[in-house]
Amino acid sequence: MGGNLDRFVFPDMTKSTSSTPAPRGIAGDVASRLAFFKGLQAVTNRVHATENIDEIIFELSADICALFAADRLTIYVVDESRTTISSRVKTGLHSIRTIRLPIAENSVAGYVALTGQMLNIHDAYDERELKKISARMEFRREVDERTGYRCHQMLVAPIANPDDGEVLGVIQLINSRNSEVFSAIAEEGIQGLGQTLAIAFAQRRHSLIQPKSKYEGLVNDAKLTAAELEAATSAARERGVLLEELLIADYHLKPADIGGAISRFFGVPYEPFRPDRVKPLDLLRNLKRDYIQQAQWVPLEENPEGMLILVTDPEQAIASRMVQNVFPKAHPVYLVTTHVEFLQTVEQFFGASNDDSSVTELLSDLYDDDGDGISTAEDVSAAADNELVKLVNRIIIDAHRQGASDIHIEPRPGKEKTQIRFRKDGSLVPYIEVPSSYRSPIVTRIKIMCDLDISERRKPQDGKIKFRRFGPLDIELRVATVPTTGGMEDVVMRLLANSEPLPLEQLGLLENNFQRLKQTIAKPYGIFFVCGPTGSGKTTTLHSILGSINTPDTKIWTAEDPVEITQKGLRQVQVNRKAGLDFPTVMRSFLRADPDVIMVGEMRDKETVSIGLEASLTGHLVFSTLHTNSAPESIVRLLDMGMDPFNFADALLGVLAQRLAKRLCSKCKKAYHPDESEIRHLLDEYCEDLHNTPIFKEDPDKAREAVLKGWRERYGDKDGRFTLYAPVGCDSCTGGYRGRLGLHELMIGTDRVKELIQERARVANLLSVALEEGMRTLRQDGIEKVMAGLTDLKQVRKVCIR
Repeated sequence: MGGNLDRFVFPDMTKSTSSTPAPRGIAGDVASRLAFFKGLQAVTNRVHATENIDEIIFELSADICALFAADRLTIYVVDESRTTISSRVKTGLHSIRTIRLPIAENSVAGYVALTGQMLNIHDAYDERELKKISARMEFRREVDERTGYRCHQMLVAPIANPDDGEVLGVIQLINSRNSEVFSAIAEEGIQGLGQTLAIAFAQRRHSLIQPKSKYEGLVNDAKLTAAELEAATSAARERGVLLEELLIADYHLKPADIGGAISRFFGVPYEPFRPDRVKPLDLLRNLKRDYIQQAQWVPLEENPEGMLILVTDPEQAIASRMVQNVFPKAHPVYLVTTHVEFLQTVEQFFGASNDDSSVTELLSDLYDDDGDGISTAEDVSAAADNELVKLVNRIIIDAHRQGASDIHIEPRPGKEKTQIRFRKDGSLVPYIEVPSSYRSPIVTRIKIMCDLDISERRKPQDGKIKFRRFGPLDIELRVATVPTTGGMEDVVMRLLANSEPLPLEQLGLLENNFQRLKQTIAKPYGIFFVCGPTGSGKTTTLHSILGSINTPDTKIWTAEDPVEITQKGLRQVQVNRKAGLDFPTVMRSFLRADPDVIMVGEMRDKETVSIGLEASLTGHLVFSTLHTNSAPESIVRLLDMGMDPFNFADALLGVLAQRLAKRLCSKCKKAYHPDESEIRHLLDEYCEDLHNTPIFKEDPDKAREAVLKGWRERYGDKDGRFTLYAPVGCDSCTGGYRGRLGLHELMIGTDRVKELIQERARVANLLSVALEEGMRTLRQDGIEKVMAGLTDLKQVRKVCIR
């Protein structure tokens, strides 16, 4: 192999060939020149001694940089199509990485590959210097901006076969260590090194790991065999479908598997589909769905790194310059994705193709000026006939279709966009961002829909929208406006669906709680509370209870604010504080209206509680809600409000504390058998609430064993093994969760509990007695539902941790 070195004849070491001062390490004197070319010969010997191209590139890059006194080295290889070059390594990285460039004049390395000419550039950021070489040449700054490294000097030479001049690649040195232009000696050396690399490349073409197909990475990842990939390619061609679709449908590959393969092929990061991505309305304003689908690129967002562009083929997007034509001032940063996920993103941004009009299309004609937007009644009245009205309607319709419980509209100061988020399954998720100039019109439009004062922006306001007047849905929305800094207003809209109550059996109560609750609410009189924070499902539970006792011979009155659930047979009253119709007033009227059952939406003051207590002691069954943390705490809270402990003890039927936890998606949740340590951990958490009970104090091990035995009977298989589930995530859910389930803590007003109430006992004493009598705490109920495979411990901890 040493004979190949004769193809490159080193220059006469005794003569200086450059008047330019050499960089440090390549001095102009004879001794230094001899040392440099001796070092170069050592490198070329090592080139010929390596087994494959990756070894040449990866192992010698640091030595080459040291020899040429350069910071970094990139070596590109011409692909078999001879339309692109791909880099195999960059110094400073610990693994081989690929970056692909078209062989064209619009990049430095691409120009050298196209023309076979060497380039010695003083400043890669100097556009005038680049334009002198080619009017189309640009320096790709995205890598610098992403890493914080700045390129200055560049010495770039072709890796060309000395016999026929065929270009096989490009070698590129970046930044000389003395910050001066690379010397003429460096030019000689890199040309010689390029010829040597060309000989090695030609001899080792078989070791160039350049996939012919962007899907061949799946074979390297052992996701498919080469034969399966070939068969799938033929089948896709015959059926006239995309290969990706066939690989997902017939070979059960995940988009992430395919995305990883094409990411390595193009040398561009893979971007999966994200259901929670915020729609970039300002970037999509002038883009139509048809164009996006044809061009196969879409902007995602603009950040300090540049404008993120999602593409299925970055080389095509770069070569066509379509992005620069649409966004001439932007700095594009490309992310690659699969065709399947690209279409999902398009549908997410533009709405389903059969939709009447998506939120993006509604905003496409709105002009985003630099002002603060219109805010007067006259302006909004004029806007009532334009796309703004449709936009607000579309936001409400999308929220209803996606199963959201609340819509949050959050204006931000200056030119920042207004963020709109939906609360789904208890968590806020981004929906869209609206240009800053439309923050005032949107808020004003919502105020008009619920008859609020559009000129009042300094005080909170509450209202209600009957959406049937404005759109196709028969729903109501409770609206609250809150003034925020900068003279802006936030809006929160709660969707009230006027739905039918859930049957009591569908509340998700464990069998023990279900039977105890049925016995309690069958009593002819007394008072029963459902407690928990806002949004924990208290009203839903109360209406389920009322539905179970709603018979033709029972008169049931309800006072609610607002009336969220309607039932046939109930006489429901909407509280209207502006008209003087508050909870105490309504309840006094109920007592004169011959009730059997009274339900009060909320008891938050002494007067309301006193009237409810009085009604329960005079032969009526009273239900209400409280904003408290647990069942025992509710008792103490009511006593602190001034209730007589003896009357209260006589009247109390029970307290049901409730939380809502996310439910595991039934379609994609993954079953597994927990090990003993995980079961022991669950047991520790379960028994933590039992520490003050007499049984646990007497013999903790026996108490733990009794709990574990009960679990094995209820949830174990014939071998006593448990099956738990973990979230996975699919198209039907959000992060592995879909819907919510109730966690319950039911404390019954037994004789022992009533004695403690009369004695004004502490919460700990009430809790200990209730646990002895069969109550499970919220956390214990949640762990039972983890064992039943309905949720996981993470979700239980979020809502039940003490």
